[in-house]
Amino acid sequence: MSDSQKIVMITGCSRGLGRAAAEAFIERGALVAGCARSESALRELAERHGDSHCFRGVDVTDERAVAGFCDEIVTRFGAPDLVLNNAALINPSAPLWEISAEDFDRVIDVNLKGVTNVIRHILPPMIARGSGVLVNFSSGWGRSTSPEVAPYCATKWGIEGLTAALAQELPPGLAAVALNPGIIDTDMLRSCFGDGAGSYGDATDWAERAVPFLDGLTAGDNGRALTAP
Repeated sequence: MSDSQKIVMITGCSRGLGRAAAEAFIERGALVAGCARSESALRELAERHGDSHCFRGVDVTDERAVAGFCDEIVTRFGAPDLVLNNAALINPSAPLWEISAEDFDRVIDVNLKGVTNVIRHILPPMIARGSGVLVNFSSGWGRSTSPEVAPYCATKWGIEGLTAALAQELPPGLAAVALNPGIIDTDMLRSCFGDGAGSYGDATDWAERAVPFLDGLTAGDNGRALTAP
């Protein structure tokens, strides 16, 4: 790792936007530390990109596992320059009163508690170094609503508020931003839109536009609610 090499941490890197962002950042010369629950996808990433990067099986709802992963990143590479809190779930489409407590809790646990677990354990080393950008992935449904995705909307509206408050707490040199990635043809979107999701660009197309944008974020963006190009 060179002194100028950017260190990027990405949660939910096994598929969708997280996988596409990991691939694109590696192509730009960054060192990527990524986590996800899919061991097979992580093995594929590790075999493809080698030991210079770090891919680990971590469920972001497991605080102990998150803490261990963050410690490994900081020990091996140093505090990350950019953190993409991307891991998220969406509920099965249904009116709120028909969504089971188990499904509701899982969306809350991953989309809000999981994001906070990462913040709790990776932000202190970034603060100690005095620099870094934290991007919490929001959604168009974090700024508007639709029927049958109420739990998901609740978490993404929560991400917007959590990030805005966090930004007010950060010392100079750091930034926390909420990012609406836009509408992208992913498995998550297909669970809501069905084949209609094919009308939108895929995650690779998204990464070609979004990764240079994310790479350019600075402390001056602190507190902004952004939308990816």
